[in-house]
Amino acid sequence: MDITLDFFSLLLSSIGFGGLLYGFSSAGNRGWDSPHVYLSIIVGVISLVWFILRQLRQKRPMLNFRVFKYNMFALSSAISMIVNIAMFSGFLLLPIYVQTIRGISPMDAGLMLLPGALVNALMSPVTGRLFDKIGGRILAITGLFITTVTTYLFSKLSFETTYLYMVILHAVRMFGMSMVFMPVSTNGLNQLPPRFYPHGTAMNNTMQQVSAAIGTGLLITVMSNRSESYGKELAADAMEKMSGQPTEAVLAEMQQQIALEAMLEGINYTFFVSAIIIGAALVLACFIKRAKPADDQQDETSSRKQVVNKLAKT
Repeated sequence: MDITLDFFSLLLSSIGFGGLLYGFSSAGNRGWDSPHVYLSIIVGVISLVWFILRQLRQKRPMLNFRVFKYNMFALSSAISMIVNIAMFSGFLLLPIYVQTIRGISPMDAGLMLLPGALVNALMSPVTGRLFDKIGGRILAITGLFITTVTTYLFSKLSFETTYLYMVILHAVRMFGMSMVFMPVSTNGLNQLPPRFYPHGTAMNNTMQQVSAAIGTGLLITVMSNRSESYGKELAADAMEKMSGQPTEAVLAEMQQQIALEAMLEGINYTFFVSAIIIGAALVLACFIKRAKPADDQQDETSSRKQVVNKLAKT
């Protein structure tokens, strides 16, 4: 059977995901009350709803959203998307902090993240064995608790925070995340009937990319808005305390110090928001159950009965 590309679905998905990404990423510069922001988000949401409804009516959809009728898969997707957003908060905010505020070189900033990446890689086989023994719930709750605590600690950065402290804290944070991604996604996929395995994998990959893109724009927006508002507060306080007419050199130094303090506050506030978001994933993880493959034949029979009942009513 020839497979043809549904260009209209491709257009709807591009407008939907693109509109959401543009709206969230533009809020930092334009504000949430800007028409560019809320109109982009509205158009994106409408296009995505249209795209989903169109996919549900097709026999060979680009993305099979029927996989979300399996509760453990839907739950695992939600948790994975939240944790993915949190992971990018560290990859985004830490380099900005160490390079812009602390003046650390890009090379040292990259080396700071290296131990965390190594921990994540080394934990993969260990987490797989633990998942086979104890399931995904305990691993997810433990990992999310560690991730929540370490993310909150990152919201307490200062101008004196040591390089070694950030290296260790980031490594522990990635250790917690390594206990979440694979167990949660595997547990969700385990519930799907075999014929839905490719669709579940494709959906997970898509949701990961979407959450990373939208999460990046959202976090940068939160940081920018908080930095701007806090900078205005600092400038107003400085002008009130200032006596006489300051020189241009004094003003330039004061503006630079205010900008650094405002950016630090924006980074800390964004980490705090990320900790709250991960806390929501921690609550969701409490509802994880060891998933068993759904009976594909029973699922098809149930669907046929629903169709027959609907036809009988009409």
